[in-house]
Amino acid sequence: MQRRSIWLAALVLCALWLGSLGIRPASASVEPVTPPSAAEFQAWLDSFKTTAAARGISAATLDRALAGATYITRVIELDRRQPEFTMTFWQYYEKTISDKRIARGRELLKTHAALLNKVESLYGVPPRFLVAFWGLESNFGDYTGTFPLIGSLATLAFDPRRSKFFSEQLMAALEIIDRGDIPADVKASWAGAMGNTQFIPSTYRAYAVDFDGDGRRDLWRSLPDVFASSAHFLSKSGWRKDETWGREVRLPKDFDFALSGLDKNLKLKEWQAKGVRRADGRDLPAVDIDAALVLPAGADGPAFLVYGNYKTILVWNRSILYALAVGHLADRLVGKGPLVAKKPSNDKALSRSDMREIQRLLTGKGFDAGGQDGIAGAMTRRAIKGYQVREGLAPDGYPDSRLLDHLRGNGG
Repeated sequence: MQRRSIWLAALVLCALWLGSLGIRPASASVEPVTPPSAAEFQAWLDSFKTTAAARGISAATLDRALAGATYITRVIELDRRQPEFTMTFWQYYEKTISDKRIARGRELLKTHAALLNKVESLYGVPPRFLVAFWGLESNFGDYTGTFPLIGSLATLAFDPRRSKFFSEQLMAALEIIDRGDIPADVKASWAGAMGNTQFIPSTYRAYAVDFDGDGRRDLWRSLPDVFASSAHFLSKSGWRKDETWGREVRLPKDFDFALSGLDKNLKLKEWQAKGVRRADGRDLPAVDIDAALVLPAGADGPAFLVYGNYKTILVWNRSILYALAVGHLADRLVGKGPLVAKKPSNDKALSRSDMREIQRLLTGKGFDAGGQDGIAGAMTRRAIKGYQVREGLAPDGYPDSRLLDHLRGNGG
């Protein structure tokens, strides 16, 4: 899978995952959708069918899979949904790391111990991580989607916004059906994420594994296939079997926040020399590992040193909050404690219009924020850091109301 495709797939999975967990923004705007005529959609579908046949997909599969495919307006409405508010680290943490999920995950870890250990021996991914992904992706198989896979993908492939990406996903889905892994009428999420691990078709095609030996790669009913496929994907994405994901840490009072960010890696002994300690105050482990510092709530929030496997989790889903949730949930499943840092009383998310204003003001002050899309991506965070350095603020790259107030004032 090409790197760009992985990231785009991750964006789709992130949106689907939020939906599967019942996480919704406080409000959202939806662009009006004008559906095509039935004849227009059918003409596009006939053309795609010709292309798929040229790619070697059997006529029987194409007839079976595409015969009932229709344009699904609801899929486009969900694709167009634009959240009005971002989510803070603490809001995200409380939604994903519940006592109920931890307790259930611990029981499932015991129930499937023999199978999970067998998968770990082959791929090197510990059971606690496989169960954590399972819990976060589909709440341990509770939510695997209710939309018709082919109809959803055909609708998104027809739509011009991301036609190329979803045409590739539709082709991959047809190939999987043609291979006999899944039935033509299988259900998925609105954007085509499938099964317990919510694999999109191209990920399914490349990394799904028939671990139970029944001749099919079944991510709905076969937990051997589910766990092995997840481990296979992670191992091929760079998982290091001799490392964990990272840990919460404590920073010294005079810490240089310019050292934060995934692009700044130091050895653990170097972090130790700079005064960084485990969250409970103990020394960092005396091992030769590169680590980066992540501040998901800025300089006043919790701090994490993350290792190579954290970046591998980001290949699955590029959200830094998702990756922290996977790592922390995996730790909680084996008895480690909750975060030491506490949620502040004034925790409040910025709106997308706030973020757009931050980006506009940064741009006006000479910092390239990568546009004004209302999303705090890597370029926006770098721009924030640059502004904070120039203004003598703690350079954590974190957008919040204090930053917005500073940008609006005379400080710039």
